[in-house]
Amino acid sequence: MEKQLNPLERLHKPNLGFWQIWNMCFGFFGIQFGWSLQMGNMSAIYEFLGAKPEEIPGLWLAAPMTGLIIQPIVGYLSDRTWHPKLGRRRPYFLIGAILSSIALFFMPNSPTVWIAAGTLWILDSCINISMEPFRAFVADNLNDSQRSRGYAMQSMFIGGASFIAGFLPKLLVDWFGFSRQKINGGIPENIVWSFYIGSAVFLLAVLYTVFKSKEYPPDEINEQTQLPSENIFKEIISAVGNMPAQMKRLALVQFLTWPGLFLMWFYYSTGVAVNIFGGNAGAPEGSVESLKFSQGLELANSTSAILNLITFLFSFIIPFVVSKLGKKLTHTICLLAGGLGLISVNFIEEPSMLFFSMSMVGIAWASILSMPYTILAGSIPPQKMGIYMGIFNFFIVLPEIIASLTFGNIMQNYLDNDRLLAVLIGGVLLITAALLCLFIVKEEKN
Repeated sequence: MEKQLNPLERLHKPNLGFWQIWNMCFGFFGIQFGWSLQMGNMSAIYEFLGAKPEEIPGLWLAAPMTGLIIQPIVGYLSDRTWHPKLGRRRPYFLIGAILSSIALFFMPNSPTVWIAAGTLWILDSCINISMEPFRAFVADNLNDSQRSRGYAMQSMFIGGASFIAGFLPKLLVDWFGFSRQKINGGIPENIVWSFYIGSAVFLLAVLYTVFKSKEYPPDEINEQTQLPSENIFKEIISAVGNMPAQMKRLALVQFLTWPGLFLMWFYYSTGVAVNIFGGNAGAPEGSVESLKFSQGLELANSTSAILNLITFLFSFIIPFVVSKLGKKLTHTICLLAGGLGLISVNFIEEPSMLFFSMSMVGIAWASILSMPYTILAGSIPPQKMGIYMGIFNFFIVLPEIIASLTFGNIMQNYLDNDRLLAVLIGGVLLITAALLCLFIVKEEKN
């Protein structure tokens, strides 16, 4: 365990070296590895277990609901936590990682849709315990000039983990001889083992950050804030009512950005398998339609992996782009690229063109994972970094909850269960978010 940073450095945080920032952010590799396995495979798991397309949004409700509940509470508590060895944020990294790894192991063994949905609630709750403090962790330990680099490093690890996790089910078949056959009539063997591997990667990556990174200990001025208060919900409500103006502007952008992404996660993989490949998840085992569904799902996961490879590579470039264009314009352009990429999916007939469409989304994803937090961090009181980062998540999860509760009805009654048309609507939302960012977000100078 490395020693903690000197509290006197808090007032004038020194620049940290590359490997110090690397150590701080590496845990996100594991978190995103598990998250990507979930995002890339849960809709297919639900359909393998018998769910209908209009049921998928409701079955995904776990992700936004747990974020809405868990993240502000964990942020509040982590602001007031100090462990002499694990620090402020790292106790939550560790607890969340252990519980998430257990849930990832059990997920692919779900025998029914409803057990899978219940396991997803547990998994997402645990992931949120680890994930929320990571955003505050970077803002805690980096000065204003390095925060773009810190969040870009997180985006790099997120992209790298997602790239590997996206290809993993196919690699297990092509390189290691695993089967696409369903185990006990449920989930294919290669997907089951992907979740097992993800369970181990999640825990090991977070353990690396826990034991190889540092934090600032509390100083005398802030010492009284380190113990949890009995008025947690009152303080959360008060913080919501007193949000900084910049946070309110960014909240509107987030409110449109994330349902666009959520529609992609709902329907992109299965949409490719059904709309483009002509597959059917409910077809008899060994039939042509069953095989086409598996092939389409694997191609969709491969294109999603390329999305994340682009995210990984573009994350290296973002600090340079920001230095030339500024934070606001950088995020605007990236969102426009992602929106066009999602819209194009609905018009593709040649499957290989999906790699280009998803590459455009990868540019947007790199920015979504870093730029809003970079813009936001400078406007948040340092002593409330955790709780405000948690509250900022409201404007990700509230529109996702709305989508989860309403979009199944839209799919069934207005879109004729056309999965890729839903993805197109997601693209329109991203473009709208880009225009909103351009016109209402303020460019704050460091």
